[in-house]
Amino acid sequence: MNKPKIALTIAGTDPTGGAGVMADLKSFHACGVYGMAAITSIVAQNTKGVQHIHNLDVSWLKEQLDSVFDDDLPHAIKTGMIASKEMMQLIREYLERFDQIPYVIDPVMLAKSGDSLMEDEAKSNLQNILLPLADVATPNLPEAEEIVGMTINSEEDIYKAGKIFIKDIGTKGVVIKGGHATSKDKAKDYLFTRDDVYTFESTRFNTPHTHGTGCTFSAVIASELAKGRTIYQAVKKAKDFIALSIQYTPEIGQGRGPVNHFAYMKKEGLDDE
Repeated sequence: MNKPKIALTIAGTDPTGGAGVMADLKSFHACGVYGMAAITSIVAQNTKGVQHIHNLDVSWLKEQLDSVFDDDLPHAIKTGMIASKEMMQLIREYLERFDQIPYVIDPVMLAKSGDSLMEDEAKSNLQNILLPLADVATPNLPEAEEIVGMTINSEEDIYKAGKIFIKDIGTKGVVIKGGHATSKDKAKDYLFTRDDVYTFESTRFNTPHTHGTGCTFSAVIASELAKGRTIYQAVKKAKDFIALSIQYTPEIGQGRGPVNHFAYMKKEGLDDE
């Protein structure tokens, strides 16, 4: 049996399993990649909102990362909820030391409920500390606006923001997700790289159950990069994956329920149930 590819997620938790490291590990598994996880924050949340956040001491995060990197190196790294500047600086040390490993950043700032998941100071530090090291960043429209410091109301604005990510911040690739756009029929995402711009469209489904979409989307990209796929190939797979995940949500919870992390496996015949 061939040794599996490994993806590492560095993020917060979700006890109901729809977002954070729980969603990442499910997505890794669905993509045929072995998942590892280092916890940044313990979050009491459900489909109705975030009730409490406990950010771990940076030393606890370091101990987890030391344990991972002292044993078997991952083939891709993905970060999600990173609450503080100190955590970002620590993670940057590992990214610089192991700079051959592809890195995907989901710049998580708000939960689907609207609750803040990041300290205000940390938001401004994303641009200088982690984003310049990313192979792919996956902001939604509000996150992109926060990072580039401009309002995004049109496709022209999206192109301006994409250029800022690539040329000014230094990110190798960025997917600006159009899920928050006003189009009723299509969900359109824009991938900017240093050489090209690509667009991906899927049907927009009329459902409130989109908890964990950002985590899932970026985790699939990390999985595919771990397999040696190009950025374009990884994003295309993630777009197809998340569309099915939203189309066939499990209808769990009393609020914004999670997506279906195994819908893609069923489509591909990888899950017989």
